[in-house]
Amino acid sequence: MSAIGITLQPRPTDASVDHAIQAIVAGASSAETCNTDLASGPWDFDSRPGYGPGSSMGDVIPTGSPRQGELPQEYRDASEAELAARIVAAKATLGDRVVVLGHFYQREEVILHADYVGDSFQLANAALEHPDAEAIVFCGVHFMAETADLLSQPEQSVILPNLAAGCSMADMADIDQVEECWEQLADVYGDMDATDADGLVPVVPVTYMNSSAAIKGFVGRHGGIVCTSSNARTVLEWAFERGRRVLFFPDQHLGRNTAKAMGVPLEQMPMWNPRKPLGGSDAQTLDDARVILWHGFCSVHRRFSVEQIERARVEHSGVRVIVHPECPMEVVDAADESGSTDYIRRAIEGATEPTTFAIGTEVNLVQRLAADNPQHEIFCLDPVVCPCSTMYRIHPGYLAWVLEGLVAGEVRNRITVPADVADPARLALERMLAAKPPAAPAADWENAS
Repeated sequence: MSAIGITLQPRPTDASVDHAIQAIVAGASSAETCNTDLASGPWDFDSRPGYGPGSSMGDVIPTGSPRQGELPQEYRDASEAELAARIVAAKATLGDRVVVLGHFYQREEVILHADYVGDSFQLANAALEHPDAEAIVFCGVHFMAETADLLSQPEQSVILPNLAAGCSMADMADIDQVEECWEQLADVYGDMDATDADGLVPVVPVTYMNSSAAIKGFVGRHGGIVCTSSNARTVLEWAFERGRRVLFFPDQHLGRNTAKAMGVPLEQMPMWNPRKPLGGSDAQTLDDARVILWHGFCSVHRRFSVEQIERARVEHSGVRVIVHPECPMEVVDAADESGSTDYIRRAIEGATEPTTFAIGTEVNLVQRLAADNPQHEIFCLDPVVCPCSTMYRIHPGYLAWVLEGLVAGEVRNRITVPADVADPARLALERMLAAKPPAAPAADWENAS
């Protein structure tokens, strides 16, 4: 599916999470935010280690993670309106030489300038549709820019406006840990390339799109495949046709929720903790396993709870609860539906009657959906305003800075994947593209279980 476009039509309600946070900090709103530092410019945190304020602020960032250099003072001092005018002017000057991609979870002030809006894979595909553009400005996080670089033309520059926009979940599976895991599994299973009587290898590695290029390269080298939240079931079916087991990383919840829906018992889905020998399991448990789940998670989606769903049902009669499959299993089981960010968007836009929706995913998307669909009542399950820490590192100031750099002939914050990593990573992505899921039917609320 290609990415969707965004218009600049006025909305009856404000879609800006930043405005909501500013009002909370100023005392003009009774709502609550998880960290009042979110009201500050992200440049205040660029020199500090950590993911910054927001949902991932408690996660431990790996040593050596990219840092963003100092943003020039003129961009830090500029008002929202001034930055918007500078971005519009720079884009007009650059024309077709640049394409700006905006992830669903980006702040509204950035999304307004995106040529395409979507999830990470939709946006990578959108980049493919512009082979003549000199630069692709990816307003998302680091692994997304890497994926765009993998799929774009060699002469194209992929730019991440703020190098500190990483992903704590992606960082939870680094290449050294995964290589060590593979070696330990080989000690249990033997030759990892040998097939059994059924023609199956011991393990097929599957990585979520939310992973580094190095992890995608590992998967490509070892006969594995990449998945997204919308095609995870199809990818697991592909993997089970080739392997006795699946090693799924980095998000345990997407892996567990998908495999459980396919009928895999929970006792056959052990967790692999990279800090423990054999991941904290034993040889017999691993031998019996069908899906080995990496000990990773998304801090945005871990904030949602069964209690929040129960409260929504008490306070809103007939509420339709939809959550992302990165949420914990108990939350997915308690919801009416689960699906990718694009599934959530399509479900809301496809509802023909005014409906109350409680949504369990990142608040920027939820607030934008509420503004774009005023015929419905739409709210985030988590009442605390707590955006994705790393997505929030992309600010209009950085977007203006990289675009005006291009106008001046300077490529700032280019993301490049080395060839020895890029080639096997592309192979894993190509396998995913070839494993097409069946056409998805329209969301049917009346028959939803």
